Amino acid sequence: MRRLRIIIVSMLLLAVIPVRAADVPQGERRSGTSFMAPQTRAMQDDDTANPGMLWALEGEELWNKKVGTGDKACADCHGDAQASMKGVAARYPAFDRELGRPVDLEQRINLERARHQQASPLAYESRDLLALTAFIARQSRGMPITAGSDEELTPFIAKGRELFMQRQGQLNLSCANCHDDNWDRRLAGSAITQAQATGYPLYRLEWQTLGSLQRRLRGCIFGVRAQPYAFGAPELVELELYLMTRAAGMTMEAPAVRP
Repeated sequence: MRRLRIIIVSMLLLAVIPVRAADVPQGERRSGTSFMAPQTRAMQDDDTANPGMLWALEGEELWNKKVGTGDKACADCHGDAQASMKGVAARYPAFDRELGRPVDLEQRINLERARHQQASPLAYESRDLLALTAFIARQSRGMPITAGSDEELTPFIAKGRELFMQRQGQLNLSCANCHDDNWDRRLAGSAITQAQATGYPLYRLEWQTLGSLQRRLRGCIFGVRAQPYAFGAPELVELELYLMTRAAGMTMEAPAVRP
């Protein structure tokens, strides 16, 4: 409770700091890794110490497991994930022409299950969905982020940016107030990063588990005392899309580790 009060007071102080209302300059973009303590960076960089790798290993098993009435595994259609999934996570969220809107990687997995495996969707933040996402995302580790290149995504990127800049909640703060205007400051003792979404799904020490970008976004929205969007809501996907486009060219790190 005391930590919660400290966070609220710190956020209120941020709310009165003048807003620059400017994106992070291209040459100053930094991954969240650069804000971490050396021991946390070492944990992320060592696959034998990175807890997220446990989910990625489980995801590899699920990749090869036949499911649904279609009795198919992901590997039956996509083969070796090291080849077929290389660079895939780096371009998500991506436009789905059948739905006419962007979907993130978790939604793509569930769409593939429904369309090709005739299997039920995996619940958001379930271990199986996080494991498959981590396994697929790991195949893009070290590759540049390319999300948002499809011109059909342009209006959705704009919506995501609008949400990022929009003040909300009882604290009347936007994402930009922290991550554009006050990055490299501290909030309740923790570093404020630039919200570069380079490592999801990631293992967060605070959570003691792996989590998606949508979980993190919902946590931030709750932190400013606003009503979080439901998992899978278009608004969260649009925010994801905007965050990935603003990190374009930066390196994928999934599954990353964060404090």
